[in-house]
Amino acid sequence: MSSETNYNSWTKTGLIQRLKELESELKTRRAPLAQPAEPQNETSGAVPEGVDAAAPTKVKPSKGKRKVDPSRYSTRYIAIKLAYLGKNYGGFEFQAIGNQPSIEEELWNALTKSCLIFPNDEKVVQFDCCEYSKCGRTDRGVSAFGQVIGLRVRSNRPLPTKRAKLDESAPVEQGAAVTEPRPDEMEEDTEETKPFDDIRDELCYPRIINRLLPKDIRALAWCPSPPPDFSARFSCRERQYRYFFTEPAFAPEPSFMEPPSRSGGSKVKTGWLDIAAMRDAAKRFEGEHDFRNVCKIDPAKQITNFHRRIFESDIVEVKDVSTALPYLQNASFAVPGIDDGPHPKVYYFHVRGSAFLWHQIRHMVALLFLVGQGLEAPSLVSELLDVSKNPSRPSYVMADEVPLVLWDCIFPDLRDEVSSAPVDVAKRKDAMQWIYVGAEHAPNRFGQFGLMDGMWELWRERKMDELLANQLLQQISQQGSLQDGSGQGGGTVNGGARVYEGGNSRRLGGKYVPVMEKELLQSPEEQNDKYAKRKGYADAEDMRTQKGIGRRKDDEAMADE
Repeated sequence: MSSETNYNSWTKTGLIQRLKELESELKTRRAPLAQPAEPQNETSGAVPEGVDAAAPTKVKPSKGKRKVDPSRYSTRYIAIKLAYLGKNYGGFEFQAIGNQPSIEEELWNALTKSCLIFPNDEKVVQFDCCEYSKCGRTDRGVSAFGQVIGLRVRSNRPLPTKRAKLDESAPVEQGAAVTEPRPDEMEEDTEETKPFDDIRDELCYPRIINRLLPKDIRALAWCPSPPPDFSARFSCRERQYRYFFTEPAFAPEPSFMEPPSRSGGSKVKTGWLDIAAMRDAAKRFEGEHDFRNVCKIDPAKQITNFHRRIFESDIVEVKDVSTALPYLQNASFAVPGIDDGPHPKVYYFHVRGSAFLWHQIRHMVALLFLVGQGLEAPSLVSELLDVSKNPSRPSYVMADEVPLVLWDCIFPDLRDEVSSAPVDVAKRKDAMQWIYVGAEHAPNRFGQFGLMDGMWELWRERKMDELLANQLLQQISQQGSLQDGSGQGGGTVNGGARVYEGGNSRRLGGKYVPVMEKELLQSPEEQNDKYAKRKGYADAEDMRTQKGIGRRKDDEAMADE
């Protein structure tokens, strides 16, 4: 192997394997130096008669992994629906210098080990070998329950049999040798012995790769016949996200610790959220808007169009999933006038759109949490979406990444879009013919080692953690007496506000500064120009012209959370 091998695109598994090879090679080279020659005597080390002592010893090469001949198999183009819990991963896309493994790296390892794809070098992550496409680029920590990829894989379908083209006018002489016909002298045998069933006779792709994937990454379904010219990226017309949170958002404090007037003028009890106000704010995102003030700008992409259409935006309660904490029903912790069952409750921010800008969802959620805590009015959303009045984004902090889930990706029948009948884009339905795990063979879903079996183990492990933490929290809440010991407010620290951002804690700060009074960042145009000049171009327009980027359709064709 060349000493100038570029290891940047190698998988972690490939790098470890290469390191072991180099260590083994180093030990082999050092062995002769570490073992001094010993004089031979008549009883030990004697060279058998007829053997040249100076001749090198032949070492039998070790058997490596047997290569599979791709020409022996047919292939087919399919789509696969994936689900994964992203907390332990550095995002969906493979990153050679990432500190955490990516979903694509784990997927690559499973596809190559199962010989479903045939790259030139399985240690190097390059999906060019299989016509690969992906629907969304989820960021570090973000999960997905409906991620979709398209790729060409090995198939069980038999290769067409060949038969020689015989010239009946030229009979073969008796005794003459019959030579093997060349490929160009062969024709396909059109005789059908048995029709090939795309489900019963085909490989069960989800089951195959699930055996090789980590437990928190699962293939849920596959589509045997995607539409012509299918692309997981460009054929998707709707992406749905959900961002989960609890109510209360963080640990409430007893009433006697509440200050008379909280910092920022909030009337919401510390730790709790005003769900009605959050729903009001969420509805303001619906429709087509310029979201430059509700996303993060990546000047490397030189995006100039920040218009996106949101089909639906709402706050929804999740039923029957929470583990109650009875102490929250105590009058000292509860919110006056609210008696709608045990708490904590679980909600999610539900949003549907064609595509999203970089970190757009997390910025939307951050604004909703500020409204929910009473630190901002729902009208803040409308104000930020008015880019003629506010062309630059205030420097507010986006929400935590872990509770965000790419819930589903919708691929409608694109023939409807070219028909004369009007299409209600807000009510598109998925037209993909998904074969879900278990539809072809029930034990693949419910049997031992099936999809449900493995997910139950993962769920139970996490559920036990939740139950134990719940019981401990409840026990601590009952210890001692609930008395006003200090008389000092606990909702603030030195007059500062506690701001919830979606993670497992809340950020402590000084006096709350309203979003519209915060420092303004540079406008997208200014950031694009600055980046282009740093790269040696006259300005952003010059860079877009020379590189052919900017106002392209594919700038809007992928969710970028």
